[in-house]
Amino acid sequence: MRQALIALLCAGALAGCGGATGGGDTNDHPTVFAAASLTEVFPQIDPAATYNFAGSDDLATQITEGAPADVFAAASPKYPEQLYEEGLVDKPEVFATNKLVLIVPKSNPADIRSVDDLRNPDVKLVVGAEGVPIGDYTRTVLENMGATDVLEQVVSEEDDVKGVVGKVSLGEADAGFVYVTDVKPVEDKVTAIELPDEAQAVVQYEIAVVKDAPHHEAAHAFVEQVQSDEGQAELQAAGFGSP
Repeated sequence: MRQALIALLCAGALAGCGGATGGGDTNDHPTVFAAASLTEVFPQIDPAATYNFAGSDDLATQITEGAPADVFAAASPKYPEQLYEEGLVDKPEVFATNKLVLIVPKSNPADIRSVDDLRNPDVKLVVGAEGVPIGDYTRTVLENMGATDVLEQVVSEEDDVKGVVGKVSLGEADAGFVYVTDVKPVEDKVTAIELPDEAQAVVQYEIAVVKDAPHHEAAHAFVEQVQSDEGQAELQAAGFGSP
């Protein structure tokens, strides 16, 4: 499945080159591999770019296997730093931060008001899988709260944060941990429960230009746009914190 996706991306990248030959850069827009939690905001910053949104771990694997990405933007420093050590991307930079919240369906059938209520044996909890940033951050928060036992209520582990949002907003789960920025697009379907500040994980987003970027100049321009005052304003309007 992953190989098929990479082949599809390669075909798309070639089609977008407008017949350019040789290894030089073109003026085409960049292909940005970005964390799923950036799905709404990145197109606001650059609507002309081509996007591949998924879990940061999966995107890192795709880049490692040769998918034609220009920019990598992850919801955790872990994967950009790994790719940097492998010589696959330029030095990553932090461009945003985030926080976690617990969400429940608007109807809240399990009557969940806090993390403590997740211990009810009838609760169906959905979380990100281990290795996915939202999954790792969730486990950090629960560890900080002394509440890792609630993981016994997990009925599904998702590949990215949008999977968690989808299960809860559709009523297929009673609760899930997501980023605060994921709430606004589904605020008519879910209710967010804030978590204690002292329990929060350190959530940092990093961005880097891919060394073999097909559109190197456009890639650098995109990163500069994200870091610009205008780009930061869009991120903060979406609920992200400053670097």
